[in-house]
Amino acid sequence: MNEKLHELADKLGIAFSFSDAGLKKQNYAVDEKVVRFFAKAMGYAADTDKQIDASLDKLEKRRWQSVLQPVYVCRRDNIIIDVVASDLSGIVLTAETSGGETLSLDYEYRRNAINRGNLYKEDLKITTPLDIGYYDLKAVIGGREYKSCLAVAPDKCYDVLPADRRLWGFSLQLYALKSRRNWGVGDFTDLKNFVCFCRDAGADIIGLNPLNVLSHDYPEEASPYSSISRLYLNPIYIDIEAVPEFMPADRKPFEKLLDELRATELIRYTDVYTLKVRMLEKCFTRFRENKNTVRQREYAEFCEKHGESLQRLAVFQAIYEQQTKTVWGGWQAWPKEYHSPSAAGVRKFAADNQERVEFFKFMQFEADRQLSAVKAEIDACGLRIGLYRDLAVGVGRDSAENWSNPGLFMKDAGTGAPPDAFFPGGQKWGLGTFLPQELKEQKYQPFIRILRANMQNAGALRIDHVMSLMRLFVIPDAYDAGTYIYYNFEDMLNIVALESCLNKCMIVGESIGNVPPGFIEAINERGIRSLSVLWAERWNDGWGDFKAPEQYPANAFASVGTHDIAPLRMWWFGYDIELNFSLGIIENTADRDAAYHKRENDRGRLLAALDKAEVWPEDKPRSGDYLFGEKYPEGIEEAVMRFMAKSTAPVFLAQLEDILHVEKMQNVPGTDRDKHPNWRRRLPVRLEDLTEDIAWVRCIAAIHKER
Repeated sequence: MNEKLHELADKLGIAFSFSDAGLKKQNYAVDEKVVRFFAKAMGYAADTDKQIDASLDKLEKRRWQSVLQPVYVCRRDNIIIDVVASDLSGIVLTAETSGGETLSLDYEYRRNAINRGNLYKEDLKITTPLDIGYYDLKAVIGGREYKSCLAVAPDKCYDVLPADRRLWGFSLQLYALKSRRNWGVGDFTDLKNFVCFCRDAGADIIGLNPLNVLSHDYPEEASPYSSISRLYLNPIYIDIEAVPEFMPADRKPFEKLLDELRATELIRYTDVYTLKVRMLEKCFTRFRENKNTVRQREYAEFCEKHGESLQRLAVFQAIYEQQTKTVWGGWQAWPKEYHSPSAAGVRKFAADNQERVEFFKFMQFEADRQLSAVKAEIDACGLRIGLYRDLAVGVGRDSAENWSNPGLFMKDAGTGAPPDAFFPGGQKWGLGTFLPQELKEQKYQPFIRILRANMQNAGALRIDHVMSLMRLFVIPDAYDAGTYIYYNFEDMLNIVALESCLNKCMIVGESIGNVPPGFIEAINERGIRSLSVLWAERWNDGWGDFKAPEQYPANAFASVGTHDIAPLRMWWFGYDIELNFSLGIIENTADRDAAYHKRENDRGRLLAALDKAEVWPEDKPRSGDYLFGEKYPEGIEEAVMRFMAKSTAPVFLAQLEDILHVEKMQNVPGTDRDKHPNWRRRLPVRLEDLTEDIAWVRCIAAIHKER
């Protein structure tokens, strides 16, 4: 690679080489055109040597152009800021708290000043003890005042796990819950009722899919990992009959349709969402007509609390709803007067369509109210952790987040992943990606708001693809190959720890895939717990034996699989291998046959691990090798549940799909609904029937033998 381009890439945090996490690890040199693309996307032209020289000079001058950085993110015991000025003597520092109190700050010079012309840059270590939190930092130098933001972080994230007890709970996809009363998709009342099942079963945690708002106009775009805003909730989870303005007569014309929607194996998203919106519109009309009620005041308070971010989401949805009737291509294809939320055309639209904008706000108000009711039920039932929410790694590029702040996101590129043990071909997710420098320029506020929104009503938060705190694999739209873009890892860790403590929410990092050396140790040191999956907890990079329960990480949340991995019964029979072959993910019969041979070996290793752990049910002991076409091993679900419950992991999450013998995938990464019904599969047993289901009863009993 061009030496100067190499230098520019290094300073911008663009990886010029990387390795994958495949079963046969490979190293890759990044094509220069990819590096040049990302340099330009970050504002540094790199097409010619002359441009590269100019960009390196621009980058070198960047820090010298302001007295203070826009934000300083520091640990409480090591608060250091750098200052650029022509005279560094007599600096007066103050910090204003969120409560309005102004504190005078003492500091000491680090005596490592460097200069550029008549300017000097020096590090100052603040010696005044400060509580964790955010401060408005002010520096008076030579009679002039300069401002910045100071974030003071704790050493570790919040943690509520008891030292003398290992907890367990369930992992579920909320939309998949089936009940006699819901409208064809799991809702917040189902979740509230499930809390009671957890109390009765002795469970303390409920892991959920991301609950964020999806496309209003295209309900079939159902991936919970591709939202239009990670700040707000998906209205499809609203229980219509629990809305205070709902009247039973509203439902009568749709009884037959509701019966059909409840009976389907796959969720009919368009029918469900369209019906729910129609009912919510009726409720909203009644809400508006009923003036000066407590509910009206609560709505006004909700809107005031969420302010501009809620307004922008609602306006985006209202414009999108109108434009999608005639314009194809998302918000970037709209007339130019709608391209910016601050544009005069957008303000006029909001004023002319105020009632519709208010309706979208109303849906968020009601969704928030119902999720808060779930949290109240958790508190009443005494669950130690409660909701374990999921923060998606990215956001849909045709999203309200992107529209509201387009300068924050990488243009013409999206996130993905290089090949790994589970996905040998890599993954191209196409999600919006923060520009690292711009994120810092905005004082990390977009990231902070997203963390806070998803910690709401939660006792723990799973950060999807937690490696994104350090780096993200990004692929330009025009190329098939991508590379890693690096973020300020220390700043990101500090913010996560700070928000975790301020919101009393534990943090778990999903770290399956291409994990950098030392990364797990770094997040564990800050109190971020890792995620352990049965299929990944093996020796020899996935080729060797399964680890014994006592060999599991002592600080992890453990589970059998994830929503992207075949449920236990499907895995055993190898149905996922045949599915991947039919979808072209496994490209030829030789690779398919090799996968079957490996699976046969893996089944034997799993049986051996279960034998050694002595976890088979007493009335269903292992009766053979179950290989070469023998029958399915009865009791293996119970054995696996007990195996995982026996592990040293402090939290075990049992997936309902494993308990209930599901044989089909919830999601096949890299495919859309034209190839596989992702995010649509409902559970085979209704909530009302769970406690009578023999598989449920036996699996809970198996878990109780160990936890």
